[in-house]
Amino acid sequence: MNRIAITLIAAAFAGAAIAQDKGLIAGVDGTFAPHAMPKLGGGVEGFNVDLINEIGKQMGKKIEIFAGQFSGLIPAMNAGQISFVGAPTTVTPERARNLLFSEGYLNTYYAFVVPAKAADIKTLAGLKGKTISLNRGSAYDKWAQENAAKYGFKVESFGTNADSVQALISGRAQAQMSGNTVAAYSVVKANGQTKLASVTVDQGFVWAAAFRKDDNALRNAVDEAIECLKMNGALPRLYKKWFGHAAPAGSATVKVFPGYGVPGMAGHDPKEHQPSCK
Repeated sequence: MNRIAITLIAAAFAGAAIAQDKGLIAGVDGTFAPHAMPKLGGGVEGFNVDLINEIGKQMGKKIEIFAGQFSGLIPAMNAGQISFVGAPTTVTPERARNLLFSEGYLNTYYAFVVPAKAADIKTLAGLKGKTISLNRGSAYDKWAQENAAKYGFKVESFGTNADSVQALISGRAQAQMSGNTVAAYSVVKANGQTKLASVTVDQGFVWAAAFRKDDNALRNAVDEAIECLKMNGALPRLYKKWFGHAAPAGSATVKVFPGYGVPGMAGHDPKEHQPSCK
């Protein structure tokens, strides 16, 4: 990232910055519905907004929410402009080597959306010759860039997920790629213009909150808060509120994982603990 880009990111987050002893700042992608999206009267709402607020209650701390483009959130956190990334962040081996993560709170797989009148895409081979739109800097972007040559498709990356959906609707792309919950929600909001494709990519990943590599204390505190929200039923209730059905039994939304972080990934701390829940 060049010096100008870093300066612009710092300036964008400076207005939201507050001292750590006065509270925390969680960054979200404010266009990533239904996880965080603009609401009438200003601000953002969504599953992750509610989740961050519940985490704050468990921790007894004020958490300010800052909405920006996903691609800028991790650089802003590493620059000290925000405390942690509260946007749903896919925990991949590469990311786990460079960041700390809380335990997972949602299972995630990659889904594809196509125009309502288009033929279904049932396999990855069916993506050949198509242009796929997606959110720049996301795990989907990385997967698509790495697999474009293998499956013969082209990639168009956009600053927001909403823009990538619009590219599909306008005909600039023939398929749009995002997480399963976001893809399903975008179809509902498109009012019959799009539909889910049959093909998916499931690598067994989860979504979690992301932290600086050296911020074990905050990671562990948020991890324990998430555990409490699973145990007291608050997290499953948020799942049903925003996704319309109960969280699957044994899923990351209801299962409390051992230690801190994501088991099997770098940064996982197997230390046994008992969270202090409110």
